[in-house]
Amino acid sequence: MAQHKDDQSTLHGIVVRNTGSAYIVRTDDGREVECRVKGNFRLRGIRSTNPVAVGDGVTLRQQQGAHHQADAQAAATQTLFITEIDERRNYIVRKASNLSKQSHILAANIDLALLVVTVARPQTTTTFIDRFLATAEAYRVPAALVINKMDQLTDDERQEADYLGHIYGAIGYPVFMVSALTGDGLDALRTAMQGQTSLLAGHSGVGKSTLINRFVPDAHARTAGISDAHGTGMHTTTFSELYTLPEGGALIDIPGIKGFGTFNMEREEVAHFFRDIFALSADCRFNNCTHTHEPGCAVLRALEDHRLAPSRYASYLSMLDDKDESKYREAF
Repeated sequence: MAQHKDDQSTLHGIVVRNTGSAYIVRTDDGREVECRVKGNFRLRGIRSTNPVAVGDGVTLRQQQGAHHQADAQAAATQTLFITEIDERRNYIVRKASNLSKQSHILAANIDLALLVVTVARPQTTTTFIDRFLATAEAYRVPAALVINKMDQLTDDERQEADYLGHIYGAIGYPVFMVSALTGDGLDALRTAMQGQTSLLAGHSGVGKSTLINRFVPDAHARTAGISDAHGTGMHTTTFSELYTLPEGGALIDIPGIKGFGTFNMEREEVAHFFRDIFALSADCRFNNCTHTHEPGCAVLRALEDHRLAPSRYASYLSMLDDKDESKYREAF
């Protein structure tokens, strides 16, 4: 434990759990300790409801005298404070639930963001998928789509799943069609996660907890059924948590998300975060084309020629209107 001239001891570790009132940090020597953030501690350059996120590397400091306690048990209960956050490789944010001018950081230092979706029970809309993927692009987080509950689909629903797989696979996103319940398709997903720090995101009820129990047998993540009345998932994850994978790597689980409000995107930037639209825009007549009405717009031409999925274009338009939108801010 390093000793400083102000007689405060420091530790370093990674944030593995957010309990709401405190953070659990796995120190570099393998211990898990509870710590808090000082009230005046804020990250420079980002307005966030949670300045520290699961996945962050942090420096902890124990107040002077705490490690001199005669009673070891009393010493163990002394509060550690997070005093520094390592520079992040990346992170992914969404608009805060009620404070539209602030962000909520979902996780930090992510190698792969896995968006778990279902075509039914509950349904994941393409608008939600596209907003998540665009945000991952904006914050330089590699992303993939996991279509779960394939074993429960009707023939029509399976066709819808195949269509989603075609759309996003053609854009360049890896697509995994799996059944967390039966284990089908999980080997390929497990291989993609090996040695990576992966984020598991999606609506409540899409099967994230069942997936975690598959990948981390001792996690005992709580699972719940789908509300018959509303067809939506019951909440099983309350706070974010990082699990160590047996085959190497880590998996970050976050609470189920109902909507995905984008944060801090300018209108002229939105097209940059849609891979397909950005590629098409190279052939637009005008450099500042908004792809809404301009003559010589290659994006509108691709839409007419069925070379661009209508759902992708609809999502793009919805994000252009984010300055006025509120319906996607609401979150579980």
